[in-house]
Amino acid sequence: MPVGGPTGGHVLRRAIRGQRRRVISASLLGMTHQGCEALVPVVIGAAIDTAVATGSSQALLRWLLVLAALFLVLSTCYRTSARIAEGSGEHAAHRLRLELGARVLDPRGGADANRLPGALTSIATNDARRVGSVATVLAYGCAAAAALVISAVALLRISVPLGLLVLLGIPPLLWLGHRISRPLERRSETEQESAAHASGVAADLVSGLRVLKGMGAEAAAVARYRTTSQDSLAAALRAARSRAGHEGAVLALTGVFIAVIGIVGAYLAMDGSISVGDLVAAVGLAQFLLGPFQLLAYVNAEFAQGRASARRIAEVLASPAAVEGGQQTPSGAGHVRLRGLTLGTLRGVDLDLRPGSLTGVVARDPAAANDLMLALAREADPSDGLVELDGVPLTELDPDGLRRSVLVAHHDADLFESSLLDNVRAGAADAGTSAVDDALAASATDEVARLLPDGADTLLAERGRSLSGGQRQRVALARALAADRAVLVLHDPTTAVDTVTESRIAARLRDVRRGRTTVLITTSPALLAVTDRVVVLDEGTVTVDGRHAELVAADETYRAAVLA
Repeated sequence: MPVGGPTGGHVLRRAIRGQRRRVISASLLGMTHQGCEALVPVVIGAAIDTAVATGSSQALLRWLLVLAALFLVLSTCYRTSARIAEGSGEHAAHRLRLELGARVLDPRGGADANRLPGALTSIATNDARRVGSVATVLAYGCAAAAALVISAVALLRISVPLGLLVLLGIPPLLWLGHRISRPLERRSETEQESAAHASGVAADLVSGLRVLKGMGAEAAAVARYRTTSQDSLAAALRAARSRAGHEGAVLALTGVFIAVIGIVGAYLAMDGSISVGDLVAAVGLAQFLLGPFQLLAYVNAEFAQGRASARRIAEVLASPAAVEGGQQTPSGAGHVRLRGLTLGTLRGVDLDLRPGSLTGVVARDPAAANDLMLALAREADPSDGLVELDGVPLTELDPDGLRRSVLVAHHDADLFESSLLDNVRAGAADAGTSAVDDALAASATDEVARLLPDGADTLLAERGRSLSGGQRQRVALARALAADRAVLVLHDPTTAVDTVTESRIAARLRDVRRGRTTVLITTSPALLAVTDRVVVLDEGTVTVDGRHAELVAADETYRAAVLA
């Protein structure tokens, strides 16, 4: 975690501060509820001494009315307090999810480094929920503490020794409860990490299920997930045993403490120091104390789990950015220049992409194609050399502004669980109907829409699995074209499309991208045929530069790479 980044404590305190009005309101109502609960045995004891022992019907009626009023107030306060407290937890968790989402989607990147998507999902759901629960239980904890104080004051009025016993006994009990929760906190963090890892592995396997089946690797995948799942189960069981042990130990300590109060009260009654009504009140208060102590044990356990989850959230929020941002805003002309670019497999690449040009890039090594996309999208900075956009190095541009000018569409783009039209508009919120229609036509996605039951309004399954591979590619291409960026980089956009459709897409692509810079990283002869020039990357550097038809006729190596 970088210096100055948020810690688990910061996350926890911020979650509580953000809901302070709700927490305070719920706490005050909860204190009122617990105070009324504590007064019930006191009122019963007073009724015994002043009404039952004297045989006064009027006094008994008065005390019954007092009891009825107490129950009316405590029940109303409890319902209202619980509703507000639960709302504070939900709002706190929601704010954390928004904060995590903003960090994951930050143009500077870095939040997903060394984390599977399923792990991030687990942090944004389970861990955010547990931290939000702290805001909920804080109100319960305040109410329980108020109950202990009110009980101690009531016992002091009955008998000074009984009151002092409660006042002096509560702090050690709370301290012991906190010490007992330490193993639960450690095991809870391990449990959440294991669950997040299992979730990430499951999501990874599901997304690659077709590939695994094609390779015949289902058995290995099942074995991997079984091991991960069993590790997660073992961690969950250890955390559950720790929580059960924590609650059992606190309950045992509380039981002993309450028994001591009862014994001391009985001794004082036998000695004549307190009346029968006082004894009933003291025993009732001792029994009542079990509730606040159990509530504090629950609050302590929730805090332990919340602290563990807050640390995991803080790790994501404090993740170092993959790239640092600049301040300048791109002009939008779309002139891209690579000078001595060295990144991964790329070695000293020099390339000048003029504004409005349509350039094909043939990479004999897939790793070189990936490294080129990382550099153009500024998902990683080069170890040497630089990439310029309109004469300004990408390192000096605002990352968000860069994303609005340069779009790098990866080959394995995912679709959303929404309508086909919503998927196309996802990257072009401000695009007009004509721009979207042009993108649909240029990518031949309008043909896909005509085959669907509700046309372009047909809802797609998760990741677009209700479409064929070629149909998904066309929708993803339409989305990239509709975004209408000054610079568009497309990686193998038609590998799953039939040759006839690919030829139509190639013919329309130049028209829809006229006046804007486009880079096609592909080996498709149909797409390369419509480009202004083709650049060949071999062994990490530019080896060939020319027009497609000329290279096919004159370069045997190029011909083998493209036409094989």
